[in-house]
Amino acid sequence: MRVVIPGGSGQVGRILERALTAAGHDVVILSREARGLLAWDGRTLGPWASVIDGAGAMINLAGRSVNCRYTRANLEAMLASRVDSTRVVGEAVARATRPPRVWLQMSTATIYAHSFGPAHDESAGVIGGGEPGVPAYWSRSVEIAKAWEREQGNAKTPSTRKVVLRSAMVMSPDRAGIFDVLLGLTRRGLGGPAAGGRQYVSWIHERDFARAVELLLEREDLSGAFNLASPNPLPQRELMSELRRASGARVGLPATAWMLEIGALFLRTDTELLLKSRRVVPGRLLASGFAFQFPEWRAAVDDLVRRWRSSG
Repeated sequence: MRVVIPGGSGQVGRILERALTAAGHDVVILSREARGLLAWDGRTLGPWASVIDGAGAMINLAGRSVNCRYTRANLEAMLASRVDSTRVVGEAVARATRPPRVWLQMSTATIYAHSFGPAHDESAGVIGGGEPGVPAYWSRSVEIAKAWEREQGNAKTPSTRKVVLRSAMVMSPDRAGIFDVLLGLTRRGLGGPAAGGRQYVSWIHERDFARAVELLLEREDLSGAFNLASPNPLPQRELMSELRRASGARVGLPATAWMLEIGALFLRTDTELLLKSRRVVPGRLLASGFAFQFPEWRAAVDDLVRRWRSSG
């Protein structure tokens, strides 16, 4: 079937394009970049909407990268890019003569509260915002995620099943992806505990991410929010220890919170990405019979390092 992926030019889009093409689907990428089949601005209807009419599925990944300084301007751009793109793809689906059977909408595991306690699943997980003891601006990321999901929920598309993908970090050996960044730091001796490393990291191997998406495309009985994450999140210090082992790095220098702030300023990113404790588990995926190929980080990191090296 034809699968349209707005915002599919990034790492996650490339993962899905490879997997879905290999499965025999006709994948159409909508992107502001030149590689997009049709031009779109993520805000207004245009000729690109014609590929949605008659498509079997749509997976909306569009949204400004979160890897930036969380200034007011950047947070507003993150919000607008997500809400506007979701609104306009909803309009395209609503106007289609033959709307897609299913609309998968990207979201984020960051919607859940910062926590060192029980893991968050879809039924009992606590939505974040206003947690004590964390920077007040962290609530903006939660509000952006809530607005992102709310926009899909508000779309009047009664003939199209809606699924929300609350995704953890997707780990793949692709260059410039999150795993590539973490491995680069580790190879430079900087892959130690961050501010003590107690904070939980939720992650998912690219193959399990793609397989979960395929399940959600196919299963007509599944709708609503799904956590796309390994069933075994782990503290940051353990995640980086296993990465050092797999990559053969002998040293992993620790970094205090103030050191991270300086580094984040230099790298034009934000410490929330490192310091928020995201302990998220895939309750609904497991209940749906999904079997992870890489449920444990040790096997996943061994596979990722091997493939990263073989890619040159």
